[in-house]
Amino acid sequence: MESDASSLPRDARIDIDRFLATIERSATIGTGREGGLSRLALGDADKAMRDQFVVWCREAGLAVSVDAVGNIFARRAGREDHLPPVVMGSHLDTQANGGRFDGIVGVLGALEVVRTLNDLGHVTRRPLEIVNWTNEEGARFSPPMTASGCFAGAYTVDWVHARPSDDGPTFGEELRRIGYLGGAPVGGRALDAYLELHIEQGPILDAEKVQVGIVSHALKSHGFLVAFHGETAHTGPWPMERRRNALVAAARLLVSVDDLGWQLAPTGGKATAARLVAWPNKAGTLSDWAEAVCDVRHDDPATAAVMAERVERAIGEAAARAGCTAEVLDRWEWGGRIFDEEMVALTRRHAGGLGYSHRDLPSQAGHDAYFLARVCPTAMIFTPCRNGITHNNKELADRDDLAPGINVLLHSAVERADR
Repeated sequence: MESDASSLPRDARIDIDRFLATIERSATIGTGREGGLSRLALGDADKAMRDQFVVWCREAGLAVSVDAVGNIFARRAGREDHLPPVVMGSHLDTQANGGRFDGIVGVLGALEVVRTLNDLGHVTRRPLEIVNWTNEEGARFSPPMTASGCFAGAYTVDWVHARPSDDGPTFGEELRRIGYLGGAPVGGRALDAYLELHIEQGPILDAEKVQVGIVSHALKSHGFLVAFHGETAHTGPWPMERRRNALVAAARLLVSVDDLGWQLAPTGGKATAARLVAWPNKAGTLSDWAEAVCDVRHDDPATAAVMAERVERAIGEAAARAGCTAEVLDRWEWGGRIFDEEMVALTRRHAGGLGYSHRDLPSQAGHDAYFLARVCPTAMIFTPCRNGITHNNKELADRDDLAPGINVLLHSAVERADR
């Protein structure tokens, strides 16, 4: 693995067959509906995938460490190993009805980059690191992107450890149970840059038959986790004017959010009623507690802020109409013009230099890269996915969809690390 070269041959390409075999192995761990995955964060399937990832990293000669919120870092030493690393990564957890590519392509694509450099005997000047971020999806613990947010200083370790799961145990308890409560500190160290490869999760690249997406910016997003408190009572004799049904309050909020999305849809706005849970949620009894998750997104940050204000008003109105009280348990926001222009230009230049068709486009979903952009120069690369289907077991991308983006990642990461 010794080399004095400071640049990668222009004809260097990843081994797409090896990469696809790695993807197929991943697709056997935590299977869900046919063709898909249900690998929720810090469950048994996530542990099995983490274990396999660590084996692959060590086979590639990487030094593996785990931090206190379960982020896994796999480091390839550089010629000047004291320099801050160039980091590549994404996440290995999935939604309950997830696909086999969302997030996974970013982590295993980064692993394939390292394997390719090993094949070529190319050692970069700066170290390279691959990272698997914990709980990007937020499907079991809220909010999403929890551990990358903690790395960037948005959350404390104690706060993350206290996050409850849908099925009872806390984030910290599950980290300990599966053996991924690491000893490395969370964040607080210099990174040279961060690159994240991801399927687009939208239909643009596939519809236009464009091979690589250069992510210019992200839709501005505001998310809310809201609890409503009422009072249990019998659904038959209890008078309507005395009812304090928390389920109804949460439902009113979510309908208002959905209506807001349709109102702003002509300008590209989106508002999502994502989740509703209640207790006791039984026939015959009014629920005295309910929790709702919703978010709003828009390409224009000012419009997104107005949408968020309208959600805040809707929370109070929904509670008042149902005779309940409301509490915003958590609120998050991300997106905007957050990506480093030099890094974006680097990925664009390599897409063109490698002969791939490419176009700039915004990211519409949430990604760990949003938090990394707060602490180091960051860029994202998109690959097409069939018809834009994602968070669905029918999510699909083939070798022609994936190879161009991984090759852009390879050349971009090496140029950045060799400079």
